[in-house]
Amino acid sequence: MNRQRILVVGAGHVGLYAALRLSRKMRRGEVEVIVVDPQPHMTYQPFLPEAAAGNISPRHSVVPLRRELRRCHVIAGAVTRIEHARKVAEVQPIVGPPREISYDHVIVAPGSVSRTLPIPGLREHGIGFKTIGEAIYLRNHVLERLDVAAATADEQVRRTALTFVFVGGGYAGIEALAEMEDMARDALRYYPELKPADMRWVLVEATQRVLPEVDRDMGAYTVQQLVKRGMDIRLDTRLESCVDGLVRLSDGDSFPADTIVWTAGVKPSPMLDATDLPRDERRRISCRPTLQVVDGDRTVDGAWSAGDCAAVPDLTGPPGAYCSPSAQHAVRQARTMADNILAVVRGQQPVEYRHKHAGSVASLGLHKGVAQVYGIKMTGLPAWFMHRTYHMSRIPSLNRKVRVIVDWTLALVLKREVVALGQLHDPREEFLGATPKLDQPGAAPARVS
Repeated sequence: MNRQRILVVGAGHVGLYAALRLSRKMRRGEVEVIVVDPQPHMTYQPFLPEAAAGNISPRHSVVPLRRELRRCHVIAGAVTRIEHARKVAEVQPIVGPPREISYDHVIVAPGSVSRTLPIPGLREHGIGFKTIGEAIYLRNHVLERLDVAAATADEQVRRTALTFVFVGGGYAGIEALAEMEDMARDALRYYPELKPADMRWVLVEATQRVLPEVDRDMGAYTVQQLVKRGMDIRLDTRLESCVDGLVRLSDGDSFPADTIVWTAGVKPSPMLDATDLPRDERRRISCRPTLQVVDGDRTVDGAWSAGDCAAVPDLTGPPGAYCSPSAQHAVRQARTMADNILAVVRGQQPVEYRHKHAGSVASLGLHKGVAQVYGIKMTGLPAWFMHRTYHMSRIPSLNRKVRVIVDWTLALVLKREVVALGQLHDPREEFLGATPKLDQPGAAPARVS
């Protein structure tokens, strides 16, 4: 049997779990697995709010690819084009010229990017919350705003620094808002100049509810809990402008804010525009329940997809339903897809992916949460505990599980770290300020006596 090459485009939830499954189940000499991703790690996104809030170390919310995928060939770069008609992908390494890689099977899983809107000022002043870099930046930014507010005598500067706006009331927005407020409130014990009432936390949601993944009563409970903590929840409201940091809302209100966090959904990666694979009206790759790419009624040989960028029929839902873009589906789809690829390689028939959504869990800060799992609804401490237990069980590798548990255990006896490390975002600034400029390019430096 000829050794077949499987190219994995992207190492997010789908890419990493599929590659892990393939590497564990493939026979010696049966297939070659190549994984291409610009980052050397997979980010476990459900842990981003906890990493931003300092509950776990940011390093422990990511999974190193080369450590986990030792039987795979990992390439640090980006797939810039897929020409499936020739079964060839163009890869741009992080350094050097692009190269073409041929394959027998391709797993297209570049994931998603933030779904932004053409709102004036958003590009200049908005902060995303989808990567570990954005989570660390937001943490440092919020803590730096506390320092600014404590140091100034100008009431307007203080009010602006302590106004935090989050746009989007899905899980990402709610968890980010709740965890960051919890962290900032905890940090105020070290700021005698400030009090909790000085801070203003605003959630802007375009629909009439939050957490659409759970029942309305659970969303209403979440709003009630956030309001009890003094947060300003604006439902059925849109962000219309944030030019020069002046937030203008569709309800007519406007106010300045130094922090504007965009968590209003995701869309398929624009990398898909550089492929010849069939896509639906929402620009997702069209798939069969077997996770094979489909063009009309024809299965596209050797092409597979899943996760945020794929339209996968939900066989447990009503006719025409598709699986939601959640980590819960992505992880299970990845495993089914890996098994199906090996089945096809071995001359067997693939099976259909079928999973009824178990429910959702969300953290609302330390010891606070909301959960709806298999119809059972929980709030407060039990929901928070279920949130942690579920995600600890899902993050890949025993190494990461142990490190996360250690972080949580230490947090029970030690105070939360609330120091800003803003210099991480521009580490050369001080060095550049201390290094003299040369008048002429190539001129000899001044002699130090």
